This record gives sequence, C-alpha cells and structure tokens, in this order.
Amino acid sequence: MKEALLIIDVQNDYFPGGANPQHRALEAEAVIRKWIDDSRKIGRPIIYMQHFNGPEDSFFRPGAEGAEISPRIAPMPEDKVIVKYAPNSFLNTELDSYLKSLHVEKLIVCGMMTHMCVDTTVRSTMDYGYKVDLIADGCATRDLVIGGITIPAETVQKTYLASLGCVFATLI
Repeated sequence: MKEALLIIDVQNDYFPGGANPQHRALEAEAVIRKWIDDSRKIGRPIIYMQHFNGPEDSFFRPGAEGAEISPRIAPMPEDKVIVKYAPNSFLNTELDSYLKSLHVEKLIVCGMMTHMCVDTTVRSTMDYGYKVDLIADGCATRDLVIGGITIPAETVQKTYLASLGCVFATLI
C-alpha cells in the first residue's frame, strides 16, 4: 500500500513568539522531523499543507513570516506544498488529485491544530477512500474555552485523538 506523509500547517505562528502558539508545538515538531527524515530515507512522498487566512486575521496572513512553514522542517524541492484556505486540506485544493497521481492509498498525518485542521482533514479523508495513520505525538493543539470554562490543551488533545482513533484513523 503506497503511503505519503501529510504535514498540516506546521507554520511559524503556531510556535512560541508566534501569533497563535500551540501547546507542545516544539515537541510535536521534533516528532515530525523524525518522520520527515525516515520518509526521505525510504522515498515516501512528503506533502506540506500551508494555511493562509485573510489579511484581517491575526495569524497566517499571506506574506507574513508567521504564515511560513517552520524552517526547522522546511520542504525540499522534491516535496509538494499545497496552499489551503479552509480547515479541510481537501477543500478546493489539489490534494486529492495529487495523491491519486502518486497512487497513494494511505496517509500518515501529523500537524497542527489537532482540534481544527488535523481533525477536519482526517475525518474527510474517509470520504476520499484513503486509509489514515495519525501520528498522535506529532500533533499540537491549544486550550479551548466554552462558556467561560477553559479546557486544557492536554484534555483537548486526548479527546480529539480518542475520537479520531475510534473510526477515522489508526493512532500511531
């Protein structure tokens, strides 16, 4: 079964000093770095999703340094970078057609934010017929607030991973 590594939104704004830092982003990035190195060694295709928001948003503004992919895991010329404007990496992008051109059947997914773009992409992947392995420690999220109550990032992370692992992905 042909695999590809899909790295979702590992961009500067999600790291310390960025406009929207994520809990344990550096730790997740270190795990992703290992998967990139392993993928390069075996010739597994690597696909980077890069999210852009509108110029009025507080992060991922086109042309801003915060919207750039982290230089610590920078794509190489042989890697594919696909720009997206929505949480779902398939929505109005070339991701599906690119995967089909490579005859990919399974995605190994990692990235940020677990509760938003990772979740939305992994759930939608089933609609396109791909199998998914989700790198649990290669994802990062943040605290969420509802009704004045803060849900800690660790709880958000575990809840989303548990949910995705039920039907949509195999957690690795």
